[in-house]
Amino acid sequence: MVEEVNNNSEKIVVEDLDFYYDDFQALEDVTLRVPPNQVTALIGPSGCGKSTFLRTLNRMNDLIEGTKVEGTVLIDGKDIYQEDLDVVSLRKRVGMVFQEPNPFPKSIYNNVAYGPKAHGIKDKAELDEIVEESLKRAALWDEVNDRLDKSAIGISGGQQQRLCIARALAVNPDILLMDEPTSALDPVATAKIEELVEELKKNYTVVIVTHSMQQAARISDHTAFFLTGEVVETGPTEKIFERPEDQRTEDYITGRFG
Repeated sequence: MVEEVNNNSEKIVVEDLDFYYDDFQALEDVTLRVPPNQVTALIGPSGCGKSTFLRTLNRMNDLIEGTKVEGTVLIDGKDIYQEDLDVVSLRKRVGMVFQEPNPFPKSIYNNVAYGPKAHGIKDKAELDEIVEESLKRAALWDEVNDRLDKSAIGISGGQQQRLCIARALAVNPDILLMDEPTSALDPVATAKIEELVEELKKNYTVVIVTHSMQQAARISDHTAFFLTGEVVETGPTEKIFERPEDQRTEDYITGRFG
């Protein structure tokens, strides 16, 4: 069951998407809408295609040899797989945060300033402003503002993950992809990231892969349930969790499998 929506109101529109790793089809006929300034959660058992799908939204899968994409992915009505698309600009607009915190072995300041510098910003005052604003948006500024010159490797795992979020925000994206961003974190750090996600959707469209049913229920507005490379059901989170239309969705959410 695929939710009917008005295309004009959607940030991301995916139609009939097939994805292959060589001869293996990882995604089959995926159709999904992602509304702007909301959190869309992708749930489903391991190996069902959630992370592969997430990486189709900023063409990270292009970096893997032997992959093939068929179908349509529109962001703000524009096909991101058209031949003349600037992939660097796409990844600037569509930021990504990974499962394991992966700060660069640089200072906290230079982690956040890295992207803006790469995109040509050299003015120190401007970089200072971007670093401060990005760390504030990632709810980290108050914890690190007195040690910006210290190594990012020396802060806690939860702080490192928020630093990676700040690094993604520093290039001013409008979409943030998050691939199980709390799976390596303790409950306290997880709660901080969840609070942050709630705040971020005021300014960004967030798509998050999570294995946690409770997390999806807590922080997402929309949920898509993936199974063996297909989207079984998608819709408002409350409806998916409380009144699913497909028996497989109910079985997964209630813990009968997966």
